[in-house]
Amino acid sequence: MPITASAKKALRQSARRHARNLKQKNALKALVKGYRRALAAGKKDEAKKLLPGVYKALDKSAKRGKILKKNTASRLKSRLAKALAR
Repeated sequence: MPITASAKKALRQSARRHARNLKQKNALKALVKGYRRALAAGKKDEAKKLLPGVYKALDKSAKRGKILKKNTASRLKSRLAKALAR
């Protein structure tokens, strides 16, 4: 347990940031899952409409750097686009 006031504050900040990052990560996963479900169901039109939203979420999370790294987001975008093209 933290003892000094600054360590206590750092712990509070860390908990807040962790909760925020977790919420964003789960929202991103839900978007990607929805996109993949649409593809698996053969609904290419619906998946095509979902793709820009998924891209936006991936780019935002990569920009912040805490949820995804830049190259990870880029790799996911590439794979999702490739899945739609098949």
